[in-house]
Amino acid sequence: MQNTVHFVLQGKGGIGKTFVSTILAQWLQGKSETPLRCYDTDQENTTFSRYKSLNVKHVPVMTEARTIDPKRFDALMIDILEQDGNCVIDNGANTFSPLMAYLIENDCFNLLEESGRKVYIHTIVGGGDTLHDTAMGFVTTAKSTQVPLVLWENEHFGLLQSASGKSFLESQTYADNSARVRGRIVLSARNADTFGADVKKMNTGRLTIDEVKASDKFNVMEKQRIKVVFRDLFEQLDLVNW
Repeated sequence: MQNTVHFVLQGKGGIGKTFVSTILAQWLQGKSETPLRCYDTDQENTTFSRYKSLNVKHVPVMTEARTIDPKRFDALMIDILEQDGNCVIDNGANTFSPLMAYLIENDCFNLLEESGRKVYIHTIVGGGDTLHDTAMGFVTTAKSTQVPLVLWENEHFGLLQSASGKSFLESQTYADNSARVRGRIVLSARNADTFGADVKKMNTGRLTIDEVKASDKFNVMEKQRIKVVFRDLFEQLDLVNW
């Protein structure tokens, strides 16, 4: 994996964008010796930038008047284009629409491709009560660009199925856009008292899996369960048609 740019985009907040960004960043670190650069454009919840070992750069795009200045996204694009390497961009719900508008209006996806970068959009669809809103976000993203998509299915909010029992993958919404999807990653809902608690402990500490392995604050079984989760996710990422 070299010179790839990964945008994590979904208009609904609290659906797991930062968690996806951290997983993706850690997977990329093991796939290439080229530099990894991470960016956090979320103005309200800068969680990604708190992962110190990932050296995440916060890109301020909001003015003092608390409005989005699209031109401030220039700094993000210039930074990506100035040097080679893989990039992960975590975008908050509050900047989803402005960033998409900026990227499309300035033809940024083509610019990145012409500069030798492979661009991917990672979009998250959640289950349960989040399904409708996140599915609509998936459609909006798919119809707005021609960029290859990676679908993350977040089962922590429930199964990805409608009230009638039809799964999201069986829906017309997915069928209409499935040709754009290069791969699917399932964030499986495991036992909340063990796996869930351990991953939450890791995320609360803003730690990577390598930091967990080296930490004396996690016992051997906590480390083992986190290792199982990340092994599963990394294996799924390996299967994506990059």
